Amino acid sequence: MTTEAVNLPIIDLSSSDSISSANSIRQACIEYGFFYLVNHGVEEELFAEVFDRSRNFFSLPLEDKLKLTRKHHRGYTPLFMENLDFASSSKGDSKESFYVGSLDDPTLINLNQWPPEDILPSWRPAMELYYRKVLSAGKRLISLIALALNLDEDFFEKVGALNKPRGLLRLLHYPGELGSTDEEIYGASAHSDYGMVTLLASNGVPGLQVCRDKSKQPRIWEDVLHIDGAFIVNIGDMMERWTNCLFRSTLHRVMPAGQERYSVAFFMDPNEDCVVECLKSCCSEESPARFPPVRSGDYLEERFRLTYAT
Repeated sequence: MTTEAVNLPIIDLSSSDSISSANSIRQACIEYGFFYLVNHGVEEELFAEVFDRSRNFFSLPLEDKLKLTRKHHRGYTPLFMENLDFASSSKGDSKESFYVGSLDDPTLINLNQWPPEDILPSWRPAMELYYRKVLSAGKRLISLIALALNLDEDFFEKVGALNKPRGLLRLLHYPGELGSTDEEIYGASAHSDYGMVTLLASNGVPGLQVCRDKSKQPRIWEDVLHIDGAFIVNIGDMMERWTNCLFRSTLHRVMPAGQERYSVAFFMDPNEDCVVECLKSCCSEESPARFPPVRSGDYLEERFRLTYAT
């Protein structure tokens, strides 16, 4: 079945008109939960380098990658080890990934795992530079999201969300050839992200699709097209919860495209001790809070626990 492409708004992070940008973000988050972000400060050369180094890592023999098997949400996850939608597939998703966690929290930085320098020289500094650049863009974006919610620009800083935020960088590789199987295989089965916002870069190979109405059956899927140099940004479940479902955490998936697909996701999440409770600008007598307050770290840990098939 052919799918139409969704026409997502484009937000310019360098615009001097922050009110106009915030209004555009508000509309995008209410209608789609997805938008493009341009002029964000990450150079094309750095994108190219990160994708090259990601390709180098995933090209290593499996035995070398398994030496860095995921611990504490850091390191390597092999093919089919993650299942984002158990209802649609029992085999797991046809992707492999590598996680890099916080670089600035001294209690967490040593949890990161890195390929040996003699095998992949300069790999770590490239990923650290990219992490810091995207984190900086994410913080600027969060201040615009605060404005979009009729809050002070520094609201999320004041509630402690951006004090040692829990950013997670994830390199993803979707193989091109999957072999024959009777079961439908997904690159990433239908899911919504867990946290505040996700900033996604890809190598341009198609496959990402969104479903704007997750309650509707059958689901209607729309393709998200690639724009060179732009992040694809989406709202996560935690932000949907924070906004009392005003901003939508949209269902999305990755379908196999018959060719190798690489992407890099940056999950921008709050400090683990930040309490997520309904924003005052998002509730009223007519629209009371739908969710009780929850500690960010507890919420994310529970979501991670439910994701992994092993």
